[in-house]
Amino acid sequence: MPRPAAKALAAGNPGSGTAWRRRAAAWAAVVLSLAVAACGPPQRSTDPASVEDFLARHWQDPIAPQGSPPSAYSALEASLSPAACGQCHVSQFKTWQDSRHAKAMGPGIRWQLTLMDQAAANRCLRCHAPLAEQKALVAIEQGWGTAPSQPPPAYVDPGLAHDGLVCAACHVRAHRRYGPPARPGAASAPAHGGFVESAAFGDSRFCATCHQFPPDGPRTAGKLHEDTYAQWLASPYAPDKPCQACHMPDRQHLWKGIHDPQTTREAIDVQLEVVPLGGSRHEARATVRNVGAGHHFPTYMVPKVELHFLRTDAGGKATPIGQRVIGWTVDTGITREIEDTRIPAGGTARFVVPFEAARPSGWELELRIVVKPGEHYERVFGASLAQVDRLPPAARAPLQEALRQVRSVEYELMRLRRSPAP
Repeated sequence: MPRPAAKALAAGNPGSGTAWRRRAAAWAAVVLSLAVAACGPPQRSTDPASVEDFLARHWQDPIAPQGSPPSAYSALEASLSPAACGQCHVSQFKTWQDSRHAKAMGPGIRWQLTLMDQAAANRCLRCHAPLAEQKALVAIEQGWGTAPSQPPPAYVDPGLAHDGLVCAACHVRAHRRYGPPARPGAASAPAHGGFVESAAFGDSRFCATCHQFPPDGPRTAGKLHEDTYAQWLASPYAPDKPCQACHMPDRQHLWKGIHDPQTTREAIDVQLEVVPLGGSRHEARATVRNVGAGHHFPTYMVPKVELHFLRTDAGGKATPIGQRVIGWTVDTGITREIEDTRIPAGGTARFVVPFEAARPSGWELELRIVVKPGEHYERVFGASLAQVDRLPPAARAPLQEALRQVRSVEYELMRLRRSPAP
């Protein structure tokens, strides 16, 4: 039976044997060298292409392998490891380390890879670990038949597969560096032949590569599973406030979102009131406005924001009276919508809970807002653990760790209290 065609790597399939040898000589004479110009003097050039043309070239699916590094590169320059980049780009590396991008290949996806073939896995890796070299390492780890038979070259760290969305995924193509226009007065880059500037790095379309599924992408109840760019495009922020303005302020590699309490607090305004209905009957009314998120709050199905309503007596005893959820809730099979209470950018939602209070005073209404950034995963992982005996042994430990991690990031955002009107 013939080996996979050489074009397999360009299709997201690392290939093996002769095919892999043709694709990059740098991978122990198993990967075809890409045409990379030798390093010239340090330079800072501007890509003349439009943003659309640049992004079409930069985000080819899949990203082509880097090939052999230029001979003038040091081992540090040639490396695709984020830690290597961090030797010079210290602040960028530090903020990336704490970001969700750095955790894109955590146990939550790794246990699922044990259930997939390579074609299915590459659909996930397209965003979670997009470099061809990362996909090759995953193929070796999973023992897929198309995995390269030789160890990776020195510039591909064996841990690169677990590093998630790495620096090179956005900034390196064929070992050439790309980035946003330099700040005024910045000196030419002395290393790796300088870099190519593009305004695309400050454009929301750069982020849309992963944060927007195409029109024919997976849907539930007619809604795309990932629709953040389109939500932003329909928001009041679209004309002059791109994604980077909030998620990468001052070019910091933070990408903070709903996992970060401060970012979440800045996204919403919450008002709580007690409305008497006569006798012992009352209503708790929470009005939530999306004042800071440039997309739905929250943007897609995984996070949930829970509103816990309680009646607290003078002694401090709290009695739950109701709960509401802000979010898009679907079943664990992602086939059926349960409810969608997300709040569009600039929008307002009111959540009402009727309750009884026998006495006209001596109590308070309390609202506790709890954020569960991975609520959907918590349900999926829990259901999977209930059938753990049916999973491959290699899936069990990362699945258990994934569930632990998802639960560990839940937090209470705020508490509000209101007394009944005298």
